Amino acid sequence: MRVGYGYQGLGAPHDESDLDVDDLSDGWHRLMRQWMEAAVEAEVPEPNAMTLGTVDAQGHPCTRTVLCKGLSADGVLFFTNYASDKGHQLAAVPYASATFAWLPIARQITVRGPVERVSAEITDEYWHSRPRGSRLGAWASDQSQPIGSRAELDAALRHAAERFGVDGDIPVRPNWGGILIKPEVVEFWQGRANRMHNRIRTSRGDDDGWIVERLQP
Repeated sequence: MRVGYGYQGLGAPHDESDLDVDDLSDGWHRLMRQWMEAAVEAEVPEPNAMTLGTVDAQGHPCTRTVLCKGLSADGVLFFTNYASDKGHQLAAVPYASATFAWLPIARQITVRGPVERVSAEITDEYWHSRPRGSRLGAWASDQSQPIGSRAELDAALRHAAERFGVDGDIPVRPNWGGILIKPEVVEFWQGRANRMHNRIRTSRGDDDGWIVERLQP
């Protein structure tokens, strides 16, 4: 049986320009936004999906996919139930890694840095932009907690719908909100033929400036 390993002859299907250190002269945020917009234009599925890495109580790495809901010079924003596994883990070790992989356009970005909870105002604004069903789901699910069956979960959703009615306001669930990753290391990866990929890393220096360097693939 022949096993195929992707990227053996990978070029740059979306943008023929080579990633270089000068591309980060205006900071990581501008280039990251450009790459995310390119992923949207290329119709990459879930272009704002990122693999979030945390550390559990035993010091073991844990990963899962979450959706980026905000990108600014301050950092990368996502929302969750603070009582979930990742919420507890980030409370205990407030540092995270998140990787965006846009394989159809041969690009990847990894950000690493400390995390902090966002203000109630930011959480409230995002919460009320969500579809009603998503807000009900947040009330119905005690995220990461065991449940006996799918039927029990569906019953919890029906109960939430009955509680708030058809048109009633659905307030932000307590202990639910945003978490901001404040990058201190950001690495950009661009696929190239023969595994001679481009890797540029920028990291925050001691003087709060940023150091940009090319890495070997």
